[in-house]
Amino acid sequence: MILAVLQARLSSTRLPGKVLMPLAGAPMVLRQIERIRRARRIDQLLVATSVEASDDRLAVTLAGAGVEVFRGPLDDVLARFIGALQAYPAEHVVRLTADCPLADPEVIDATIAHHLRTGADYTNNRDDARAYPKGQDVEVITAAALRRAAAEATSPEEREHVTWGPRHAPDRYRLAHLAPETDQGQVRWTVDTPEDFAFVREVYEALYPDNPAFSSADVRAFVRSRPDLQNFGGDPRL
Repeated sequence: MILAVLQARLSSTRLPGKVLMPLAGAPMVLRQIERIRRARRIDQLLVATSVEASDDRLAVTLAGAGVEVFRGPLDDVLARFIGALQAYPAEHVVRLTADCPLADPEVIDATIAHHLRTGADYTNNRDDARAYPKGQDVEVITAAALRRAAAEATSPEEREHVTWGPRHAPDRYRLAHLAPETDQGQVRWTVDTPEDFAFVREVYEALYPDNPAFSSADVRAFVRSRPDLQNFGGDPRL
């Protein structure tokens, strides 16, 4: 059983409310969920948000779209994940964040496959010298390792960043990394700023109407055709 947990909140500091900003006629978080649902190795997908009133609108939007929602502490995200795992038992947990509307289901599947193949406690696709674009981050952790990390967590970083403990303890956890053929780690496809959102909106407006399941290769081809987007907002987009 593989559980994907998409963490989301409306109180982001740099771009508040970004997950509900409209993208091709729907909230950004729902566009991302469309893409995640194309991953074949995920058995259950849910969104983990907070119990704060500030996230009520997000929870209502998700429930209205038929998306499973789990609510837990705002700042203790690790506790939120443990609560989600208790509510939806699984052997492995895929951690995703809701600022990645260009998430790639093939990359998600490949990261899960690598995690299972290596027998790792924790696997990611962005830590080493060769990395996937920022905005296609995938982390996979065994349920046992996640519970151990929660039981042993003592620092604010461990509570906020969920996998901080295992990532910084290679002597105590079996770690694995999925690397692309060429390094794409500097490419920015995440949404943290107004410029990031404007870039993603350009991509969706160009590609989504004709092909809602557009691929990462489609995004790269489009950006190559638009020199004005290649370093949009001062960040590499290709």
